[in-house]
Amino acid sequence: MKLTIKINESSYDVEVGDVNARPIMATLHGESYEVWPEEAALETAAPAVVKPVEARAAPVARSAPAAQPSGDVSKAITAPIPGVIFSISAKIGDSISFGQEVCVLEAMKMKNSIKATRAGKISVVKINTGDHVQHGQILFEFSD
Repeated sequence: MKLTIKINESSYDVEVGDVNARPIMATLHGESYEVWPEEAALETAAPAVVKPVEARAAPVARSAPAAQPSGDVSKAITAPIPGVIFSISAKIGDSISFGQEVCVLEAMKMKNSIKATRAGKISVVKINTGDHVQHGQILFEFSD
């Protein structure tokens, strides 16, 4: 989505990617940034954590878009990027708090901590260590 943000007397055109994905990708003046709002929510009165993305080569063409999860994803934690499950720290029956790490996903030789986007009790774990997951794939489901 494209937004115009006014701060004091200056206006900024910002393009924001999928707000349900983590990190949220934002583009400002042709530069891409990763935004992690959950990390900021864990600290009192702190702005969202914004990390610049290194310059990349031309985008790679995809043959087909990744399948979007069906059903109620408000009760789920989904994969923010494709990759391989490196470790799992949450199991069925665990009470999870907002921002708590539930697993580590390895993508492009980097380990990414996947954190809960809400609090609740885990009812389903749909992954195992070593599984290859796609963007948007449901990893965990909450019972409440």
